[in-house]
Amino acid sequence: MKKRLPFHIRLFIYLSLFTSLLIVIMTMTFSLDFDHLFFSQIRSKAEIQSNQIAHLKSLIQAIEDHDKAAIKAIMNPLAQESDASYLVIGDNHARHLYHSNPPPHMSLYMVGGDNKPVLAGKHIVTIRKGGMGFSLRSKTPIFNAQHQVIGIASVGYLIKYIEKVSYAKLDHVLYISIIALACLFTFIWFFSKNMKKHMFSMEPDEIAYLVRQQKVLLENIYEGVIAIDSQLTITHINQSARKTFEATEKNKIIIGEKISNLITDCSLLNKEEMEENDISDQLLMFNNKPVIASRNRLFLDNKLLGWVISFRDKDDINSLTQKLSQVKKYADNLRILRHEQLNWTATLAGLLHLGKYQEAIQYIELQSSDTQGVLDFVSKRFTSPYLCGLLLGKYSKAKEKGVVLEFDPACELRSKPDTLTETEFMSIIGNLIDNAIEATLKSEQYEPINIYLSENNNEFIIDISDQGIGIDESKIDNLFTKGVTSKKDKVEHGLGLHLVSNYVSKANGYLEFTPNSPKGVRCSIFIPKQL
Repeated sequence: MKKRLPFHIRLFIYLSLFTSLLIVIMTMTFSLDFDHLFFSQIRSKAEIQSNQIAHLKSLIQAIEDHDKAAIKAIMNPLAQESDASYLVIGDNHARHLYHSNPPPHMSLYMVGGDNKPVLAGKHIVTIRKGGMGFSLRSKTPIFNAQHQVIGIASVGYLIKYIEKVSYAKLDHVLYISIIALACLFTFIWFFSKNMKKHMFSMEPDEIAYLVRQQKVLLENIYEGVIAIDSQLTITHINQSARKTFEATEKNKIIIGEKISNLITDCSLLNKEEMEENDISDQLLMFNNKPVIASRNRLFLDNKLLGWVISFRDKDDINSLTQKLSQVKKYADNLRILRHEQLNWTATLAGLLHLGKYQEAIQYIELQSSDTQGVLDFVSKRFTSPYLCGLLLGKYSKAKEKGVVLEFDPACELRSKPDTLTETEFMSIIGNLIDNAIEATLKSEQYEPINIYLSENNNEFIIDISDQGIGIDESKIDNLFTKGVTSKKDKVEHGLGLHLVSNYVSKANGYLEFTPNSPKGVRCSIFIPKQL
């Protein structure tokens, strides 16, 4: 396959050929117009001069007197001042009386065959061959006082002289045309190079392929994507985003609308903040629909062109998260139970091997009583099977690590907040218990973690306190910011409390961290009931 020239080279060649053709056509047109104009000017000059000479009274008198010396004296100064090739005076028989530039073999009569009309009293302009060659000549009859033709005044410009002057003028035009072409070629070259730069050194077919590829990618990704320009006008919206908003809005989404017409009352569209910062994976409300959204600025040569907003339906994420969470919890519980069972079996086997049968029976009763007691308490006080599974899983996990979870005897939950999904409510409780366990594990002595979950006529109450390492008071204000954590190891931390804070805010609840006595942290959450 023959390799094509780069686009900027082809653009340079095409534009150069086009402009060259234009310059050539313009030059030829100008040359033709100039020839016609220059010929008309020469004709006018010849007519004016011959007419002026024919009306000289002194010349008329000299012709009547046949005084050639007087004629010569009158005509020589005129011939020197004139740019005509020759000045000729003839009598009423067309015989030469004067010639300003006589040829070597000048005939007696004026030649050319155009004298009869002049002798008849007519003024003529002709191109004829004379003794000096072809010339443009103006012939005017000379009249005496009785208005009789007594002679001829002829002013001529040789054709070769006219062509010489014309070519000199055209050479100047051609020189200017060449300079103009050189300037145009230079401009076209830099223009094509600049065009290549703006096209990111890509060929048009490569750009076309990339555009089609990006369009297919945008239309087939699961996330909703909206592109807006610097005036907050929608320039692109993919199919996923259309489906999301068509499910919540009846109006048709059209490219060119303001983004505020599509997404109303959202902190994501604060113009000043948009110009300063990007955001990533932030929980937001799009027209009362919870989404996880990101916003990124689009720059070209340090100039802000617009933004790209991508988002995912939080309900879809919650569904996936819930499934993964259930699988993870199930696996963790199996691992914990297996580990406990191995320890329990090893202890029991040791007692039996030593022949301590009574102690073995007491050990079995003790383990069964402890586990059954927690199971009975949780199943009686909490009606949600998800919450029961979560609390039993956290209890077993903490017990494996040597941490005791103590449930307040007043615990009782028969429902959940209507403003939160089951997954969100479990996430709040689970994250707080995990934080309490980790804080306790970092303290010198493992003290029990107190858990109080309850509700009254007005609100839901979640109160979890530990006696762990506590939280630096300087970090409390920023503790709910995404990525901020109280843990020294920040890898994969800084998300739990951020989610808790978002969920509590969504439910119009209140969250506070206070120091616990004698040490540690107490976290209290109050979520109002919807009346």
